[in-house]
Amino acid sequence: MNKSIRYKELRVFAEEIRVNTLKTFEFNGFGHIGGAMSIVEAVALLYGEFMRYDPRDPSWPDRDKLVISKGHAGPTVYATLAMKGFFPQSMLCELNRGGGRLPSHCDRNKTPGIDMTTGSLGQGISAAIGIALGDRMDGRDSRTYVIIGDGELDEGQNWEGFMFAKHYALDNLTAIIDVNGQQLDGYTKDVMDTGDIAAKLRAFGWYTVETDGHDIEKLYKAFADVKANTGAPGAIVMHTKKGHGCCFAENIVNNHHINFKPEQMKEALEKAGAVLDEARAALLK
Repeated sequence: MNKSIRYKELRVFAEEIRVNTLKTFEFNGFGHIGGAMSIVEAVALLYGEFMRYDPRDPSWPDRDKLVISKGHAGPTVYATLAMKGFFPQSMLCELNRGGGRLPSHCDRNKTPGIDMTTGSLGQGISAAIGIALGDRMDGRDSRTYVIIGDGELDEGQNWEGFMFAKHYALDNLTAIIDVNGQQLDGYTKDVMDTGDIAAKLRAFGWYTVETDGHDIEKLYKAFADVKANTGAPGAIVMHTKKGHGCCFAENIVNNHHINFKPEQMKEALEKAGAVLDEARAALLK
């Protein structure tokens, strides 16, 4: 495989996810845009390269599993699942609609391809640990990934989970920490400064790689590095920007859940579409 070409292909996939996620939000005029936009590249690498799954059989026991602990970022995953054929693209209009199959926070009982119901922040790590431990006890070589927001690291349950996973050497578990520096009501450094997250995870015995969460090549190498590690759980601490790629959501504090006007989303889609065109053009060079 030509790695340079593969990185370009995955960048195109990520930008396609970003555009489709914005279109998913467009149906309602509001949503958890900030935290959804910051994990786009990570989700692109998971579904474009590193996870094993079958859209025709979402409950396939030997699949790799993904827990979105920051469950409000579900729209990015929904857009990706639709692109991969888990359900029709037309279903994306059901986001946040009463009786719909795409709730504001991930729900495994409603959405094909969602492995764990989440939304109560801080609890996803425990679910991921249970899944990883269960797969190991059943003799499966499946891997479990969990995406955790830096804001939810305020919850002590995460740190109990980090200790447990190290003690039981769950090397089939990868935690992806989305360090975008913001949470519901402000900057993490002001609300509850978590300090050097990578250093803390290493102190807890996790094999940890720190990287740029929007750089496809660097993030790819981090995923590959952690996946190759054995004997301890792995963590990717990725530094991101909340709202990345959505022009009206970037660089503002209150972008966790926001309302927007049609003209704002029109502009955001035009700019995101231009970035996608650039990625496609780069792939052809």
